[in-house]
Parts: sequence; C-alpha cells; structure tokens
Amino acid sequence: MQPRVDFISLGVRSVAASRRFYVDGLGWPVHREFPEVVFIQVNHGLILSLWDAGQMQAEAAVDAPAAVPAAVPCITLSHNVASADEVDQVVAQAQAAGATVVASPKTQPWGGYTGYVADPDGFRWEIAFNPTWTVDDGGRVTV
Repeated sequence: MQPRVDFISLGVRSVAASRRFYVDGLGWPVHREFPEVVFIQVNHGLILSLWDAGQMQAEAAVDAPAAVPAAVPCITLSHNVASADEVDQVVAQAQAAGATVVASPKTQPWGGYTGYVADPDGFRWEIAFNPTWTVDDGGRVTV
C-alpha cells in the first residue's frame, strides 16, 4: 500500500452548518456536493469531505448512535502558513467565520508559532508557522 491520503472525511452533525463555516465563512471552493456530503478540494489530489455523521457511521459499520458524541473529536488538522503574522490573520478569519479560538496563537517551545480553532463540530485546526517546514517541487516535505 502506498503511503498517501486522498480524502479526509469529517463526520459532522449538520452538513449545512459545516458548509456555512468552510465554504461561506472561509471561502473554500466546493468541488461537488449532495445533501449528505460536501466535497472541498483542499490540495493537489486531496479532498476534505463534510459528511453527515450518521450516514458516515452507517457506511463505515460503526456500532454507535447516529449523533456525534459531545466529546471533542479525536483528530487535529493542520494548516501551515508562511509567517507568524499569517497565523494571526488566519485565526482571525476562522473566528469571523464562526470558529471558536481554543488556544490563542503563541510561540511554541519547538520554535514555531501556532493557534488552535474549533469548527462547528469541535474539530481542531492547528494554524501553524513552522520555520523548518518546506515542501519541494516534488511535494516532499521537510520538517
């Protein structure tokens, strides 16, 4: 099996609310959508899907209630930017779109600068400037 990720699917309580946050609030482009799922192309060959949690659980054979649990979802997604100032700008944009700032941006012991926001379902997004993060023309990451 090749090491790659083509889709990141988030099981959301309300597809409409998540669409308002990601598409209307953050301005991310819809690739394709249906009543139960919205596909957003986020990078070369990578789709973020906002999928009705009950339908996602049913398809994935999850033996759980159809509603998303009240606990914080156990996943963090990261959005890397080119500077600490850009971290502040993106966190502010996400907050204006309806995100909750769960950790204000600050310099981290490892040398980067990060802040965390939560989308309408509580999924955590790390907004990060990592001075060692580079991606070459072939897509290979150096950290």
